[in-house]
Amino acid sequence: MPAISRDEVAHLAGLARIEMSPDELDRMAGQLDVILGAVAQVREVAGDDVPATSHPMPLVNVTRPDEPRPGLSAEQALAGAPAQQEQRFRVPRILEED
Repeated sequence: MPAISRDEVAHLAGLARIEMSPDELDRMAGQLDVILGAVAQVREVAGDDVPATSHPMPLVNVTRPDEPRPGLSAEQALAGAPAQQEQRFRVPRILEED
């Protein structure tokens, strides 16, 4: 016995205001029956001892704690700069003044 009938699919299509031809109703009823059968199989396998989950793989937070750490000094940051001026990186102008 199918889990969902053609009439139930037609009712749902009517509620969703979706026009479906008789062939579409038959095909959709078959497809939904396959889906509902797969869901029923999963329910049989998952017993009460299996906790509900939203993802099959365990997810781990990969962020690090937000703790302040010492940064580079101005001299260390500018040590590899090709050009510098007044303790800042000096870069060529890319925009022309109007």
